Amino acid sequence: MAKSYSYDVFPSFRGADVRKSFLSHLIKEFDQKHINTFKDNKIERSQSLKPTLEKAIRTSKIAVVVLSQNYASSSWCLNELLEIMYCMEEFRQIVIPVYYGLDPSHVRHQTGDFGEIFENTCHNQPEELKVRWRGALSNLANIFGYHSKSWDNEAKMVEEIANYVSDKLLLTSSKDSEDIVGIENHMAELESLLDFESEKGRMVGIMGSSGIGKTTIARVLFNRHSHRFQGSVFVDKAFVSRSMEIYGGANPYDYNMKFHLLEKFLSEILGKDLKNFHTGAVEEKLKNHKVLIFVDDLENHFVLDTLAGDINWFGPGSRIIVITKHEHILRAHGIDHFYKVPLPSDGLALQFFCRNAFRQNSPPGDFMELASESALHAGNLPSGLVVLGSYLRGRYKKEWIDMLIMFRKRQFGKIEEILKFRYNGLNNQNDEAIFHHCRSRL
Repeated sequence: MAKSYSYDVFPSFRGADVRKSFLSHLIKEFDQKHINTFKDNKIERSQSLKPTLEKAIRTSKIAVVVLSQNYASSSWCLNELLEIMYCMEEFRQIVIPVYYGLDPSHVRHQTGDFGEIFENTCHNQPEELKVRWRGALSNLANIFGYHSKSWDNEAKMVEEIANYVSDKLLLTSSKDSEDIVGIENHMAELESLLDFESEKGRMVGIMGSSGIGKTTIARVLFNRHSHRFQGSVFVDKAFVSRSMEIYGGANPYDYNMKFHLLEKFLSEILGKDLKNFHTGAVEEKLKNHKVLIFVDDLENHFVLDTLAGDINWFGPGSRIIVITKHEHILRAHGIDHFYKVPLPSDGLALQFFCRNAFRQNSPPGDFMELASESALHAGNLPSGLVVLGSYLRGRYKKEWIDMLIMFRKRQFGKIEEILKFRYNGLNNQNDEAIFHHCRSRL
């Protein structure tokens, strides 16, 4: 069941430090972008979280934690942070730290003036609570954030944060995994393989035949977990072709082509334009960054060797995910951990088909046999189920029967044959566009 949200953003902050200055400007920018922000002006804060605040945190898509010098002087703020970090783990809430006049390392290790203030707040508190507060601060400091000391212009920083939040909201506003049959099973397998809690970097593969849903699974995984990292990028064929389009006729290992691909890659993952760097810049610029990198639809070694030749190029906790049909590419790169995407079971395949044919999880009673046989002809392959289900949506029962007779006579069953049948049955340009869209997913 889809989670219900009341707010786009929940801001956590120490009011005396930032309410009338930085935070007021940030909320104004949010309002101008029509970002629905929780405002607590009328709530009196006490030692424990009131139900109103707890509900506000849990029903917000994003939490922006403004860490100022005296943030840790408030047990309220620290308890608020515990709830936010819980929501990040349990509900995949996006968390964005903002360090306002503060060194992130002081938050991570509770040192300096921030650490002294934190220790004063911990005085006479239960040991178990102190440990939880420390863990929350340390985990927060490992997430991509904004540092006021890195910006000469606070207005630009506020604008950048608001733009970043707006972009994230566009991602979370999509249905993500709500309509993808069986996605939670894939996520459980991959999350176990990736072991996000480990600080050791890891490369993992997602492997499977054409049309089985590798890219769809990878996109959901990326959207769910990119918030854990300081930088993230999804490199697909479109990304590569945009980066190298002016070198269309060049050898794939051409130096200039490699340079432009690196430039695009680093600019994307670091969030800023880069100029005048050399081809060894990935390791130089990202060796201290915890990053998440997806390389999709890999047909050869060039892109992977160029952008992610070794996990040691990146900071502790980094994850590189390679999506390919070819196991030898993974082996050649020393990737021993990989998830081979299985075909869905007959039950899941029927559900997948029905989502596209009837826009519901199961067929109407008088279509049960027809739907089951149709799904069988797609070979349980997700792309085939999408194509065939979309083609049959809204058609009369006689049209279904005629199609199945053709399948039986011509012994259709392979996805290529289904696509050929689908293409031959097109009767308008819109149908043809849908067909090419579906085929591109194979």
